[in-house]
Amino acid sequence: MPQPIPAHSSRTPSRSALSAPSRPSLPFRPSRPLPTHATSTPAHTPVLTVTADTLVVADFGPRTRRPRRPPGPYRRLLATPGARAFTAGNLLARLPAGMFSVSAVVMIAGTRGSYALAGAVTATGLAATALAAPWTARLVDRYGQARAALPATLVAALGSLALLLCVRWDAPAWTLFAAYAATATTPNTGGMARARWAHLLKGDAGALHTANSFEQAMDELCFMLGPVLAAFLCTGLFPEAGTLVAVVLLVTGMLLFTAQRSTEPPARPRPNAKAPLKTPGIPALLVVCLATGGVFGATEVVTIAFADAQGHRAAAGAVLALQAAGSCAAGLLYGALKPAGPAARRLPWCVAAMAALLTLPLLAASLSGSLPLLALTLLVAGMATAPTMVTTMTLVQQRTPRDRLNEGMTLAVTGLLGGIACGSAAGGWTVEHVSPAAAYAIPVTAAATALLLALLSPRTPRHSLRNAAHRH
Repeated sequence: MPQPIPAHSSRTPSRSALSAPSRPSLPFRPSRPLPTHATSTPAHTPVLTVTADTLVVADFGPRTRRPRRPPGPYRRLLATPGARAFTAGNLLARLPAGMFSVSAVVMIAGTRGSYALAGAVTATGLAATALAAPWTARLVDRYGQARAALPATLVAALGSLALLLCVRWDAPAWTLFAAYAATATTPNTGGMARARWAHLLKGDAGALHTANSFEQAMDELCFMLGPVLAAFLCTGLFPEAGTLVAVVLLVTGMLLFTAQRSTEPPARPRPNAKAPLKTPGIPALLVVCLATGGVFGATEVVTIAFADAQGHRAAAGAVLALQAAGSCAAGLLYGALKPAGPAARRLPWCVAAMAALLTLPLLAASLSGSLPLLALTLLVAGMATAPTMVTTMTLVQQRTPRDRLNEGMTLAVTGLLGGIACGSAAGGWTVEHVSPAAAYAIPVTAAATALLLALLSPRTPRHSLRNAAHRH
């Protein structure tokens, strides 16, 4: 709006101004350009006019807008065409990964009255998954995600429904093992999402680092919410509710995910590259994954035992959820930062941070015996998990030929599953024969082993990386 500027320094108009007849306002331009308003550009001169004893300045120049804040790395990532659609479906299909095992244990133990049987059935399913998952991933690479992953998902869903019916109708115990083993065909949903990002972000290492961090954070989120949702459904509704809802989420999410054909990586019916196990650098990473999985398996079992010893077994889930929350937050922060140096050099530092922070729960459990303090230390210790896993998966992507990318990442997950099984066994043995507090030394030992393996693993030769890039 034009602002009046008094023509005289005094607030009272002059005598001549009061006695002079009013004249129409005449616009004029000064001989010298007056200082323009802060929002005008030098190319526009303000228009001046006189009305009675008032000088009016009118500026009709364009107003400059405040520059918009540049979008953050995750907003830019999800702005990739088709990214939000396949991410939504993938997260829906990924959430049941944290529900199936808890639902099976509650369902079997609640109806058969045996935690030993429930644990044996879930362990059998884990072993079957470790064997079948690489073959399922190989089919996904050869025939495409839509053609291979969807049928495999339907087979796994039928296995879960068969388990539900066998438990419901009191079938023989061996049928529970057979039914749950059929769920091993469940595709690696996280690996397929990472394969899509690698396809969409080819040549952009920074964006791919953000995508891997985002996917790791989503993994932590699903494994944080999945068990809570499963326990609520099984205890609040009926024992089979957790398994039933998980099946519906898995099938619905996979249908939505595989329907996004525009972002699907091309199928490789006849891959020319070597198997990931024969690719330089991959076997060493798988051994590191095995030791890292030992950290996860031991921490879960020992934390449940420690909470039970303190008389708060029901709080064990919340304590473990805090560890996952710390990892999720650290993963998002790690993805927003630009990584310094190659991933091969960052991995030992990430594993070293994980080993160092895992000493905090050991000290809290041994010296204080306080469950709230233990929960706080697990929250802090979890912050090193996501950077370690993001860097590991980045190396797997870099070293695995694109023709067999799903297979390579699934092998890494298989290594983690094997480590989880070993860590759970070692942690359980230490709890029973020593003490729950002393058993926190098992995750520290597993992390130190992973660090030693990361330091001793040979760096991939440059010519091998060039050959892999050529195959990509």
